[in-house]
Amino acid sequence: MRRTGTVLLCVAGLLGAALPAGTAAVRLPAATAPAACASSPGPAQGDARKILTIAEQSQREFGLNSVILRVSSGDREVLTTALGESMTGVPAEPSMHFRAGSVGIVYMATALLQLVEQGKASLDDPVSRWLPDLPHGSEITLRMLGNSTSGLRDYVTDPAFLAELEAAPFRQWTPAQVIEIATGHPLLYEPGTNWSYSHANFQLLGAALEKISGLPLDRLLKERVMEPLGLSQTSNQSTPQIPEPVLHAFTSERGTYEESTFWNPSWTTSPGAVLVQNICDLDRSARATGTGELVSEKSFRTQIDPGTVGLGRATPSCPASVCLANTAAHHFGLGVLVVNGWILTNPSFSGYAAIGAYLPAEGLSIAVSVTMGPKSPEGNSAQTIAERISAALAPGHVLKMR
Repeated sequence: MRRTGTVLLCVAGLLGAALPAGTAAVRLPAATAPAACASSPGPAQGDARKILTIAEQSQREFGLNSVILRVSSGDREVLTTALGESMTGVPAEPSMHFRAGSVGIVYMATALLQLVEQGKASLDDPVSRWLPDLPHGSEITLRMLGNSTSGLRDYVTDPAFLAELEAAPFRQWTPAQVIEIATGHPLLYEPGTNWSYSHANFQLLGAALEKISGLPLDRLLKERVMEPLGLSQTSNQSTPQIPEPVLHAFTSERGTYEESTFWNPSWTTSPGAVLVQNICDLDRSARATGTGELVSEKSFRTQIDPGTVGLGRATPSCPASVCLANTAAHHFGLGVLVVNGWILTNPSFSGYAAIGAYLPAEGLSIAVSVTMGPKSPEGNSAQTIAERISAALAPGHVLKMR
């Protein structure tokens, strides 16, 4: 079974250079999401031609059904384009919606920091203040949920869960069901002393945010993130539905190449943060996150390093493939990744893969979404395309994932 593609954050390729001193003070001009998300007028020249050539070659090399991307520099669009097909005979278009996975985690982290700024909570509050029935809730803090240092097991790696997911991809999972799987195992380590990615952290963070704010999570994220950024093509979906126009996905995870567009994403993260969006909104999100547009300068610095640098080491209860090293050059922040100066997220879900990345040093953003073909390799090919684009446009800051 090929389950690597279901993980919201591709943590096996995780853990970027620390941001240069003073980066948080840089606030580039805000750019709202375009009214219409469409391909750039041609012919592509200069950097746009370099990007298009990389995308075309990568699509052929990886056998991808589609590649949709948007690259911006400062407040200028460099290239927006779509290659390939959504379905047989249906061309891919930049306006098409796809599952955005871990982008919802970034939004939750942003909302958490805003609530902390307003004095409604502290990052070091024990989760038991908000979720009193959570095992080890008095030891785990909000910060530990956001930076994935709680020690909670990742239910996505549980063999029984994976077997059920493979057998019934349309099943509706509740937060209680998946959290019970995670808490049914001993903690991997004392909370706050190590690092390991766990989807359970973000299921719990969403529940805590509802308690802190007194609002349903979907409304909280809409009011605090989506509306301020003008993300008209981003929405929470409480069912497997995706609004038209839809970028269709296909996968061989269950042994047969089949459509996975409407497989149920209820298990992925907290209800209210199960997002879909188009490439222009992914680009806008990456830019806003990478400039700290929605939070204070202090909160932005915390989001980029909430205490994870120096954590991540193998122990008898946590192998090196799980407890990954966080360094100044390559680490997990509060809901985001920092890789060689890039601030990013890299969602992946059963035939869908994407990346939204921003480089503060050059004001450069790269957003890529891909869908897999019958012979596409495992892993997030959108990351590889972004890496190749970064090497062409910012050779001093290549977005090299491990």
